[in-house]
Amino acid sequence: MGQEISSSRFSGEDFAAFRERLEAETRLLGEWIASGALKTDQAVAGLELEAWLVDNQFQPAPINADYLQALANPLVVPELARFNVELNSPPQPLGPETFQRQLEQLQSLWRECQTMAERQAAHLLMIGILPTVHQEDLCLANMSDLQRYRALNEQVFRLREGRPLQVDIAGPEHLQRSHADVMLEAAATSFQIHFKVDIGQAARAFNLSKIISAPMVALAANSPFLFGHALWEESRIPLFEQAVSVGGSDYSKRVTFGIRYAESSILEAFEANLERYPVLLPQLLDEPPERLPHLRLHNGTIWRWNRPLIGFSDDGSPHVRIEHRVAPSGPTPVDVIANMVFYFGLLSEWLADDNRLEQAIPFAQARDNFYAAARQGLAADIRWRDGRHGSIRELLLQELLPLTRRGLQRLQLPAAEIDHWLDILQQRVAQQATGARWQRRWVDRHGRDFAGLTAAYLERQESGIPVHRWSL
Repeated sequence: MGQEISSSRFSGEDFAAFRERLEAETRLLGEWIASGALKTDQAVAGLELEAWLVDNQFQPAPINADYLQALANPLVVPELARFNVELNSPPQPLGPETFQRQLEQLQSLWRECQTMAERQAAHLLMIGILPTVHQEDLCLANMSDLQRYRALNEQVFRLREGRPLQVDIAGPEHLQRSHADVMLEAAATSFQIHFKVDIGQAARAFNLSKIISAPMVALAANSPFLFGHALWEESRIPLFEQAVSVGGSDYSKRVTFGIRYAESSILEAFEANLERYPVLLPQLLDEPPERLPHLRLHNGTIWRWNRPLIGFSDDGSPHVRIEHRVAPSGPTPVDVIANMVFYFGLLSEWLADDNRLEQAIPFAQARDNFYAAARQGLAADIRWRDGRHGSIRELLLQELLPLTRRGLQRLQLPAAEIDHWLDILQQRVAQQATGARWQRRWVDRHGRDFAGLTAAYLERQESGIPVHRWSL
């Protein structure tokens, strides 16, 4: 969805022509995969971080157009709402220096962005759901001025035949609302991890990323409140799934955990795009089919929590990436890079293991674990291999974090750096000190002053201290 389009109005002929090009590009991708054209000698790590602009009263500040113009940094781009932006860090080869470089790049970019926000009487905040956002803020007047967003809204409601979206999230409290546009999506901001992987490992990386999703969302949870209601530990998950719902069965949900693992090839996901998902944005693009423009645009309107992407390297050669989308934004740059360390460490160890974990943990089990962890965070009970059933917190401490250490050793990180990152993760899990837990504890102590909560959160975020060390 990073691709801009030239119109938000489409004809039946546009849909037919787009479908024809999409079919041709999907066939071409299949030919490339069959011939080994998506080989990658060096795995690469990348990231995207979505953030909020808030004013001095800690309310959403819909100023991203002026803000981005003044900032003039191509690594920072608009998001759906005028009070959101997205920060990108240059990708790094996956190896001994990856995470320290990513941290330094992100910290430097964050300081630059925060300084510019302060010049405009605003602040930049990384958090899954802003505690002070109101439903009234999520309106078309606050939509960023890009054609693709207007078209998305029109097409979602075309498929819904004009029926409003329904939000229904039951946690400690129960939130039920109707909403008349896709701006609900703007209340959920994420930290997205990218893994450029060789085509020979892509299907396994895709499947294992699904299994990682439950422990990741548990240890990263940072979205417990929406519209004044105490909901899931990671309320982004049900919110986003409901925010662009076009109706229909689980087979055609636009935001989805999926319906199965890839059996033999990552191509299966793109074939499913073609077969199961109605086209939302049939913009005919003046690019050669070898750039797969229509396949990539269509894929950008299907928000799998683990999404395969096709990109092109500097030399023009195609590659595949896995985009791991389950983690929320925040609480600090150190925390989000620690989440990235967890993902790559654990995934590297599992990819090297010939005893295939995806054969021991059925897809339905991985899916159920994910939603349990999103609801209850580190307090969730999940099912694991060998029929084990128990606390996800204990699984992390006793099995997954030690495996992460081994994976980081496999990536040849220095021992001191491994100890540094594992200590952050272990302390967060052992103390149950996620961003979501800190927000709930603050409210338990100080009451439902959501502006006060946001101010306290921002103050601690600006300290740079990881969340497990935050005071109340």
